[in-house]
Amino acid sequence: MLDESNCNSLVAFENLESNVRSYSRFFPVVFRKAAGAILEDENGREFIDFLSGAAVLNYGHNDPYFLSDAMQYLQTNGIIHALDMATSAKREFIEYFNEAILLPRGLTYKFHFCSPTGADAVEAALKLARKATGRHSIISFTNGYHGVSLGALAVTGNRYCRDVAGLPPAGAVFMPYDGYFGADSDTSEYLAKALADASSGVDLPAAVILETIQGEGGINPATKEWLQSIERLCRKNDIVLIVDDIQAGCGRTGNFFSFEFADISPDIVLLSKSLSGCGLPLSLMLLKPELDIWRPGEHSGTFRGNNLALVTATAALRKYWTNEKLSARIKETGTIMSERLRKVAQNNRDSFAVRGRGMMWGLDCGTAGVAENVVHEAFEDGLVVERCGAEDQVIKFLPPLTIDRKTLQRGLDILENAVHTSG
Repeated sequence: MLDESNCNSLVAFENLESNVRSYSRFFPVVFRKAAGAILEDENGREFIDFLSGAAVLNYGHNDPYFLSDAMQYLQTNGIIHALDMATSAKREFIEYFNEAILLPRGLTYKFHFCSPTGADAVEAALKLARKATGRHSIISFTNGYHGVSLGALAVTGNRYCRDVAGLPPAGAVFMPYDGYFGADSDTSEYLAKALADASSGVDLPAAVILETIQGEGGINPATKEWLQSIERLCRKNDIVLIVDDIQAGCGRTGNFFSFEFADISPDIVLLSKSLSGCGLPLSLMLLKPELDIWRPGEHSGTFRGNNLALVTATAALRKYWTNEKLSARIKETGTIMSERLRKVAQNNRDSFAVRGRGMMWGLDCGTAGVAENVVHEAFEDGLVVERCGAEDQVIKFLPPLTIDRKTLQRGLDILENAVHTSG
C-alpha cells in the first residue's frame, strides 16, 4: 500500500539514483499511473502528456486492447524470452507487419530484430552498410540524433552527447541538413559536389543516415525534393540509404513510415520506440533482401525479439493499421496543433517559429531560457512537454496520436497561458 506521507518524495531518487537521470529533474513529481494522454502522480494530480515517452507511446498509455492481448498471452504461459528462436508471437508479428504495412506500400524488406533499443538498430545498420559496401565512412547530418552508444554517437551531431564519449567519435562525415543554411539553399547540391569531386576530401561512404524530420535536433522537417535528391545521390554512388524512423515512425507524421510522403524507398529502415504499441522495448531493422549478407549471429543480443512486445505490436497493427482512419485522424489533429501553435507564436513573440509535420511539432522560442521558462510554467499548470534543439530552445510536442480533441485543446490552452505568463 502507498505510504501517503511519502507521496511525491524524490529523496530515494536523489540519494540513490545516478546523476545521469534527467526527466525526473525536469518533472519533479512521482508518477504512479497513466491512461491515454493522462499521467497521475502520487497525490492524484493529473497531467496532460504531450511527451508520450519521447514518442514511445504513440497510442497513449495502457491501451486496454493491447493490455488484454498481453494479459491473455501471459495467462496462457506464452513464451517471454527465447533469444532469436522461432516463436508463434514472432511469426504472427512478421506475417501481420508484412501484410498490413509492407505489401500495401509496395515494400519488400527482411526483418532483423535487434537488442531492444533504437541505438542498437543504428549500430546494426552502420555495421551492415560497411560490410555490404566495403567502405568505412558514414554521411550524417547537422542536428541529427541517432543514439548515444559509440557507433550511433559518431553519427549524432549534438556536442553535449559527443563530449562524454571518452574517445573521439569516428567514422562519420557531417553534411548540412535540409534548411541548415536557410530555405533558399539546397544542401543536397553541396553533398553532390563533395561526392563528385575527387579532391573534396570526402570519401565515398558506406551509407547515408538521416531522419526525415529531426526530433532531438529541433523538429526540422526535410522537404520531399531534398529527400528525393539524397536518394538519387545514394543510387548513383551505390551508397546504402538508412532512414532512422525510430522517433518519427509508427504513424507520428501521419503515415506509418515518415518517408512515405517523399515517395522514396530506403535500403534500411530503423524502428523502435512506438513499435510495440505500449512502451515495451522492441527494436527492428528492416533491410532490403540484397543487403541480407549477415552470417548467423554476426549482430546479436540477448534480448532481441521481445516476445511480449511482439504480441502488443501485433495488436497495435491490428487495431490501427488495417485502414486509413488513424492516418486521417493524425492529419486532422496535426492541423489543429499547427494552427494553434502558429497563433501562439504570432500573438506573443516575433522571434517564435513553428515547424513540424503530422503530430510532431516544435515551437522555436529563440533562446533556451525562454523555452525553459515556458516548459516549467506549463508543468506547474499540468502539462508535460519537453525541449529539444541545439540549445534546447525548441519546445517539442508529441501528444498521443489517439488524444481526444478536448484534452488536446486543454493542453494547448495550458501551453498558450505558459507562453503568456513566462513573457
